[in-house]
Amino acid sequence: MPKTTFRLALAALGIGAALAWSPAGAQQPITIGAFLSVTGPAAFLGDPEQKTLEMYVDEINKKGGVLGRPLKLVSYDDAGDAEKARTFAKRLIEQDKVDLILGGTTTGTTMAVVPLVESAGVPFVSMAGAVVIIEPVKKWVFKTPHTDRMACERIFSDMRERKITKIGMISGAGGFDKSMRQECLNVAKQYSIEIVADESYGAQDNDMTAQLAKIRNVAGVQAVVNPGFGQGPAIVTKNFRQLGMTMPLYQSHGVASKQFIELAGAAAEGVRLPAAALLVAEVLPDSDKQKPVVLGYKKAYEARFKSEVSTFGGHAYDALFIAVDAIKRAGGADKAKVRDAIEATKGYIGTGGVVNMSAKDHMGLDASAFRMLEVKNGSWSIVK
Repeated sequence: MPKTTFRLALAALGIGAALAWSPAGAQQPITIGAFLSVTGPAAFLGDPEQKTLEMYVDEINKKGGVLGRPLKLVSYDDAGDAEKARTFAKRLIEQDKVDLILGGTTTGTTMAVVPLVESAGVPFVSMAGAVVIIEPVKKWVFKTPHTDRMACERIFSDMRERKITKIGMISGAGGFDKSMRQECLNVAKQYSIEIVADESYGAQDNDMTAQLAKIRNVAGVQAVVNPGFGQGPAIVTKNFRQLGMTMPLYQSHGVASKQFIELAGAAAEGVRLPAAALLVAEVLPDSDKQKPVVLGYKKAYEARFKSEVSTFGGHAYDALFIAVDAIKRAGGADKAKVRDAIEATKGYIGTGGVVNMSAKDHMGLDASAFRMLEVKNGSWSIVK
């Protein structure tokens, strides 16, 4: 039975983790590179991504690898720093000689690497959210999560059903936060939504009551949207309740994990956000084609790591298996052939939805892949 060995090596700018194939005489491995924000402000995204890749690379190798070849995972922790991400991506391409790259936990780290993979001609599947990653289409770049634009559209669709027309918005300073804010501004009129207050907060801010008070004092505000990820949205949610604001509060899919509920505590009750089916795997109807996939991943992850699954680990699951499927269809790890195969992905059922990519769409999801969720009794529920 093939064996995998884990080795942790301190890198100059972070921690590199390599999953290596050891038996003598084994076929040349297919090398998958990754740069993830395992530590730092985006660790709640990057940590489950890293764990997911390690778990499934190990499982794939135990089953004989891909096309009879083992997978070797070489992963670096960029700690959410775009410059470190660039350094590690350069190392993956030039020194580690990887066949493809998965990662980019955040929009900022992803976009820092895009010019490198485009120049080198290395297939790259990002796990970050902003639409700028795939629009305009870049030859070698793909992504697995739903876009920030789709999140705005799903939120505004829900608001329209609730007859909400005037809203306030408060957003963070990160790349995803800024991108989603702009996308919401771009599509609001299509849903007859008027944004009458628009506030922001910094990455280190730990109290947003002043900004929220301004929004509360604007006449006619019926709901608030918070584009953001990390701890910021949890602080916004707490401050929102502390100010006695009772209007609907919407968050982004950037906080689609149980950790958000734990950070926000009782204040999270009633918050709505668009998210993947993974968060409500058990309550999906048996007829839902995603249910076997998300339930299987959820059970495997939680059994292995004794912690609740998050959609962010799901992004890594999809990135890995889309890549593995493409390698199989390409008949090997030739970069150009794998790139073409990823672009030709059709009918892949993953944690994020059913993926159908094309030369014009390097994500392959539509708005139907989003479920509108609400926090009820300290857990996620599907909005009927």
